[in-house]
Amino acid sequence: MRSVTALPLLVAGATAQAVQSPYGQCGGQGWSGATACGSGWQCTTYNPYYAQCVPGATSAPAATSTRVASSTAAPSTPAGVTSSRTTLSTITTPAITVTPTSPGNGNASPTPTTLQSGWFWIRAVATPNYRSYLQPAPTGTPPVPAVLANSKSAAQFNIVSGQLVQNRFGNGGNLYLHVENPSDKTQRRLKTWFETTPNTYGTFGWQGDTLIWTTPDITRPNSAAWLVCGDGKELFVNTGAFLWDTPAGCFDHTIHSYGGSQADV
Repeated sequence: MRSVTALPLLVAGATAQAVQSPYGQCGGQGWSGATACGSGWQCTTYNPYYAQCVPGATSAPAATSTRVASSTAAPSTPAGVTSSRTTLSTITTPAITVTPTSPGNGNASPTPTTLQSGWFWIRAVATPNYRSYLQPAPTGTPPVPAVLANSKSAAQFNIVSGQLVQNRFGNGGNLYLHVENPSDKTQRRLKTWFETTPNTYGTFGWQGDTLIWTTPDITRPNSAAWLVCGDGKELFVNTGAFLWDTPAGCFDHTIHSYGGSQADV
């Protein structure tokens, strides 16, 4: 009887693919790390050297309250805002109890340190300004520069009819984030600042939980690209590619809403 040699059993082993964390790099020339994003996130290429995991079209935002999915969708009505979305002057101040803090950031009296219903913190999520929060610079009466600064003086925001509104809860009326309208439309960075009157250039919106700004007369590679520049950490719109040819003294950032009750450090 002829002997039969048994063939070894080959077991195909599946190698788990590494998954990049939210807002982490997932591609680009020379990149050797993870190229896949987690559920609800997508790897988006911004230039030949950088791709980032950003919220997908169906991903839920990080904030705990109802969000606006994009700049073209109708924004949710924050607490204290009337149902009319055509007249920005109708934005009013809700009745709340505030926790006293030191005055600053363009405010002349205490502001709440607990997030109020219908409003959001806005912060950076990457170094070197990790968990620095959007707020007016503490330079007195508006107009004042927009900065990313300490969580203890974080401001509270929402988007109403394309305007980024800061609620000052009775401390002199609401503020609006303004964007410079340059004569040179190829200018790499555009100044931002807070005033008591609505912005007249461009439109703010949400892309997932990411703050974006768009205008028809400037084509931006990434509508969520911002620059934080100088020792004062002033905020600028980045009209160029994200993480590409960054101006001296500036850092590239995307900035995001946060719905936690406290502005985390």
